[in-house]
Amino acid sequence: MNYDITIIGGGIVGLATALRLKENKPELKIAVLEKENQVAKHQTGNNSGVIHSGIYYKPGSLKATNCISGYNHLLEFCQKENVPYDLCGKVIVATSKEELPALENIYKRGIENGLTQIKKINQEEVKAYEPHVNGISGIWVPYTGIIDYKKVSEKYAEVFKKKGGELFLGEKAVNIKNINGHSEVVTENATYNTKLVVNCAGLYSDQIAAMNRNKMDIRIIPFRGEYYEIKKEKQYLVKNLIYPVPDPNFPFLGVHFTRMMKGGVEAGPNAVFAFKKEGYKKTDFNLEEVSAALAWPGFRKVMMKYWKTGLGEYYRSFSKAAFTKALQKLIPEIQENDLVPGGAGVRAQACDRTGGLLDDFMILEDKYIINVCNAPSPAATSSLSIGKTISEMVLKRF
Repeated sequence: MNYDITIIGGGIVGLATALRLKENKPELKIAVLEKENQVAKHQTGNNSGVIHSGIYYKPGSLKATNCISGYNHLLEFCQKENVPYDLCGKVIVATSKEELPALENIYKRGIENGLTQIKKINQEEVKAYEPHVNGISGIWVPYTGIIDYKKVSEKYAEVFKKKGGELFLGEKAVNIKNINGHSEVVTENATYNTKLVVNCAGLYSDQIAAMNRNKMDIRIIPFRGEYYEIKKEKQYLVKNLIYPVPDPNFPFLGVHFTRMMKGGVEAGPNAVFAFKKEGYKKTDFNLEEVSAALAWPGFRKVMMKYWKTGLGEYYRSFSKAAFTKALQKLIPEIQENDLVPGGAGVRAQACDRTGGLLDDFMILEDKYIINVCNAPSPAATSSLSIGKTISEMVLKRF
């Protein structure tokens, strides 16, 4: 069990990194360890399946540059490997005059990020794209699409293995030891000797990093996003993707409508603190994980800062009527009985000691390990670009 590189985490970022490494240096012996019995079971397999354009992100940020280059790499890969996707486009809609300055700012960011085909649309044009939407102005984003990221991840794994990489399922890392210039990744079943560890453990990336770092200045706080699905007979209300103008002070996009690759239309998500890192149901609870989150001074500051917004999100979580009201801001015709419970995902949100919710990617390099400690949306869209960035960091060591 001797490897040059051992990657912890078989989500889309870990698999994309493994694939990029094999493409760049085929002779390297690489292992990917995934604790579940399948790849992409958590964040990757429970997101909304949107191919993001990069319109929202601060020009020059890692998010913006990785999203735009990752977008192109993703489409190339999917075309080559016959993974289906649909560039259906989306509208971002302002429903009040107060939202117009933020909408204008989003448009300017999009242009700065090189999205030359986006266009401002007036109230009539909004209706032409989405006839049932309530909007006084908007932006048409033709780059946006839909895809099944679980299928993408499975294809990454397949190509990686064809190139000689090894994928081990059901291997949960419980310790990392540094011994005489190399590392040992200890799982519940085996020990993997390796020259370098790459931590792509998503919701547990902070805990894996803590196995090797004395001081951790961030913690991963889990936020659950809950969705409803629109009943078949009312799916005509949504043609493609409809997004609100996001609250610039809150790192979530707000409830929106998304046509799905597998069929149907999702509405949501909200964003509530999850009482378990892999807590997809309201009743899921892990005392140790809740205690660790509440003990983190940064998260206590977040709760103090966003308590009103947070209460609103919890209210919508438990009140279908309140959730419906939030959706009616975009589509007034939608009614409570048009919605049926859908799935849920948990987002790994990095939070620093001062209460900052990290908005950009965060990668920490140490002697024996590279920790990908924050890879928020659009990490799935950006996966091949992030994988390239990480692989370049790795290859400097070899």
